[in-house]
Amino acid sequence: MAENVLNKEMIKPENLVYTKTKVLTDNVMHYCPGCGHSTTHRVIAEVVEELGIQSEVLGVAPVGCSVFMYNYMDFDMQEAAHGRAPAVATGIKRLWPDKYVFSYQGDGDLAAIGTAETIHACNRGENIVMFFINNGIYGMTGGQMAPTTLEGMKSSTTPYGRDWMQMGHPLKITELVASLPGTYYVTRQAVHTPAYVRKLKRAVRKAFEYQPKKKGVSFIEVVSNCNSGWKMTPVQSIKWLDENMLDFYPLGDIKVPED
Repeated sequence: MAENVLNKEMIKPENLVYTKTKVLTDNVMHYCPGCGHSTTHRVIAEVVEELGIQSEVLGVAPVGCSVFMYNYMDFDMQEAAHGRAPAVATGIKRLWPDKYVFSYQGDGDLAAIGTAETIHACNRGENIVMFFINNGIYGMTGGQMAPTTLEGMKSSTTPYGRDWMQMGHPLKITELVASLPGTYYVTRQAVHTPAYVRKLKRAVRKAFEYQPKKKGVSFIEVVSNCNSGWKMTPVQSIKWLDENMLDFYPLGDIKVPED
């Protein structure tokens, strides 16, 4: 009896600290346990709900781990060919300039096969939000080296570690797009601690609020772990991220609006 009373007391509305946003569907996500994609999805969905723009949002996800993003968001999503999400998002935004349009891409998609689309969309100043999930590896296709793979980092194609003399330097794509005149807001965030999640949520809210100003691209990098691609447990991968990724990819705003 006491247990039942306690349970009823715990579910009173005034005792709730968190409920799942209705913008997320009830479909079970396919992401590996510990992956940052699911948390980033949740943050985007929560911001869309809080801003009251669910019926006005259009997202674009290309090939990669996030290819099934449309299964989890209760708003319109469009798939794109590998690397072409910024081009597709550009077309959508120009057809419906008053809609909130975003692309959602991994590092292999955005910073490798889609480098041209990324750079030119940012240089043109398209009025879209671009989400860039950086886990330093090709997570979907077997853990190969990505443009963002750190020097010395092992992957299925760099079993002895990335050697910059043979494979080039890791690409800091976010700093690169920040230098372009068409970007309005550029930031790098993370999702592996509650504090970082809160900071990301503030950044996502800013990015969507900036879009109606028609000042250019808002670009959000999310440094994430890939425990499957890194061959680690989720806990190990978060520790490795903290000790290695954040030194090379420091978190914080890189370019903020002057006005």
